[in-house]
Amino acid sequence: MGEQAAARVYRAQARRVPRRSRLTGRAALLALVVCSLVVALAYPMRQWVSQRSQIAEQQRQAEQARRAVEKLRDERARWQDPAYVERQAREHLHYVRPGEVAYTVVDGTGYDDSPPKDEGEADRPWYTDLWEGLDSVDART
Repeated sequence: MGEQAAARVYRAQARRVPRRSRLTGRAALLALVVCSLVVALAYPMRQWVSQRSQIAEQQRQAEQARRAVEKLRDERARWQDPAYVERQAREHLHYVRPGEVAYTVVDGTGYDDSPPKDEGEADRPWYTDLWEGLDSVDART
């Protein structure tokens, strides 16, 4: 039986067709072309994606600018209304009509009318600058 087994093994080895490599020349060439295309298209694709994101950012900024312009147009239209101007003057400048009596309610914080000594220019309320400007103009005349 040993001779028969050896003969079978010898015949099986003789019948065996030499195995070809899986990577043929055509496959290697195709792989080389595909890799070359990937490398050649990588940079333009990266640029395209980058430009698309820049375009999206610019569109977002343009939309913000449109909204800001619309808001400013609405505000300008409000300032054209004399009733709105009067209401703003009454609220912010404490203007009253002739014959009206204005009352100021003090909230107990101890507001001092003297100019601030340790506060910087930016920390002062806006109306302090307004009154100082009026006083300086009044002193000149």
